Amino acid sequence: MKQQPLDASEVPAQQGKTIYPEPFASKVQGRIRRKLGDCFGLTNFGVNLTELAPGSATALLHYHSKQDEFIYVVNGTATLVLSDNEYPMGPGACFGVKAGTGVACQIVNKSNSPVTILEIGDRSTGDEVEYPIDDLKLVTMEDGAWKVTHKDGSPY
Repeated sequence: MKQQPLDASEVPAQQGKTIYPEPFASKVQGRIRRKLGDCFGLTNFGVNLTELAPGSATALLHYHSKQDEFIYVVNGTATLVLSDNEYPMGPGACFGVKAGTGVACQIVNKSNSPVTILEIGDRSTGDEVEYPIDDLKLVTMEDGAWKVTHKDGSPY
């Protein structure tokens, strides 16, 4: 845990690491995530500096029951997929989605160059993540770990 400022590039990168089972895991393989909040021991919310290779996504199209999310584009041109609509987002663009609204979102890199975004979200226990297109459901446990199941609750 750091107690002084640091360059975000010093934070270890996690490429393609995901709790998604296949066939979903391959959809985020081009994602490199630096968990900035974890370096400082933050427990109420997370902050990730995320780079998306062309064709990659931050996550599957999803929405949260308890977790608010905020996205800020640092560089490149990202595409915000918001339910059935798509919006280009360039450097300086931002978007937030309130928990419990049922508004599904994801960030996808449809460009030919890398995209870097800042992701911020809270860490509410008992959060449920719904995936309207995919047979997947996530629930946060008391210890902060995610339980991954099919929509009917059966395990992967």
